This record gives sequence, C-alpha cells and structure tokens, in this order.
Amino acid sequence: MSEPQAATVEVNGHPCRVWTKGHGPKLGFLAGLGGLPRWLPFLDKLAETRTVIVPSLPGYPGATGHTELDTHLDWVLAVRQLIDKAGLAGADLIGASVGGAFAAEMAAIFPGLVAKLVLIAPFGLFDDQEPATDPWAQRKDNVAGLMCANGEKWNALIAAPEGANSIEWPIEMVRASEAAARAFWPLGNTRLEKRLGLIAAPTLILWGDRDAVLPPSYAKKFAAGINGATRIETVAEAGHLAYLDQPDAVARAVLAHFG
Repeated sequence: MSEPQAATVEVNGHPCRVWTKGHGPKLGFLAGLGGLPRWLPFLDKLAETRTVIVPSLPGYPGATGHTELDTHLDWVLAVRQLIDKAGLAGADLIGASVGGAFAAEMAAIFPGLVAKLVLIAPFGLFDDQEPATDPWAQRKDNVAGLMCANGEKWNALIAAPEGANSIEWPIEMVRASEAAARAFWPLGNTRLEKRLGLIAAPTLILWGDRDAVLPPSYAKKFAAGINGATRIETVAEAGHLAYLDQPDAVARAVLAHFG
C-alpha cells in the first residue's frame, strides 16, 4: 500500500494535515473517532477511481488547534475552512462518526459545498429512549469493542506508526480523544436534528449492524430529517467504524452512491 501525498493547511493559524491519493473526481473523507493515525485499505479502495482527499480535523492525528474551538459554531467554521483549503468545495463528501456530524453540518449550512454525501454512523443526535454510549466514559480495554465489531481493527488503527515517538504517540491519541470530546461531549448531541432539513444533497446513510456506540435505529432518524433523496444501507458484521471492519463493502456502497 503506497503512501498518500501529504500537505499542510492552516486553520485559525494552526497546521492541519491533508492527505491526497488516487485519480479521478475529488472525494473528501472526514474520519471518525480516533482520526487517522495511518492511511487505510478503505481509502485505497476509493483511490482506485477517485482522488481521495483526507483533511485531519483540529486536534486529530496530524493536526492541532482544537483548544481554540470553544463552541459548536467554532468547530463548524473551522471545518468549513478546512474543506475550502483542502480543495474540497463542491466535491462529494464522506463523514464518519464525529466526522459524519461535521459533514452533515457542511451540507446543511453550506449547501454549495457538498455535491453528494455519505454519512457513516454520524454523531449529532440523541434519543433518551435509545441513548448513545458515552465513548469518553469507558475503560481503555473496553474501547476497541465499542469502536469495531473486530476490536483488533481498532487496535491496529491506533498503534504507533513506524517512526513515531513511543512517548509522544499515546499523548497524541489522548489529544484526539480530547478534541472529539471538546466538540461532542456529552453523548455526541449537537441538536443536528434542527438542521437536517436543510440538507438537499443526495445522501447515503451507512450503519454497522453491530454498532455499540450509536444504535442502528438512529439511521432512520437521520433519514427522516434529511430533505434530499436519502437511502439507508446496513453493513453486516461491522461496528461503529464500519470502514475499519468492512473496508471493501463500505467502499463499494460509497462508490455506487457517488456513481
């Protein structure tokens, strides 16, 4: 698996990594919990036919600046800057988990920014009848089973990349968790339901059938709120980060939606 090209853009004066690989029309990806410590097989599948552009959210691996973001509006405007500076304005966009909530916000608030949209188990909603699991209140040894149906996929994601400093790497992963918590704690509820009706982009909603963070029933809540043409697909044998558990199946569904 060849490495992507790496570049850096500034958001609010702080560096954010942007990875690019592939050929064809541009396709953006906003990662879920844990961010992207490394390039993934899922992204390689997409890069066979698309130019895949992956900006790192503030505070996630490859980026800083999350401590400057105090409100939800701060985060939304930072992601807007990131999309623009990564060259993704008007492109198709995938968002997963925490990245899915921001992808939905981009499509709702800045409709010209997103052509077609894929949401993979996005945060943003909360139902007290079917509460989400708080990923920030877990023992470390429980997290892998929450993130993936196969916990080893999560462990492989967060393992220190080759050349990483063994002391600094755990700090970087804690920073990524802190950034997500700063944006979404408690329980990922940003009252996104109030803005879903503004989404006009054709939208595919993907949900792992074994998601232990957000109940799969939340897929219907998202679909009911979105104005544009919306479809739901369930990913078998997949947890919250379905693109780790089932990279081939998720890539096929994504590429079929984007056409």
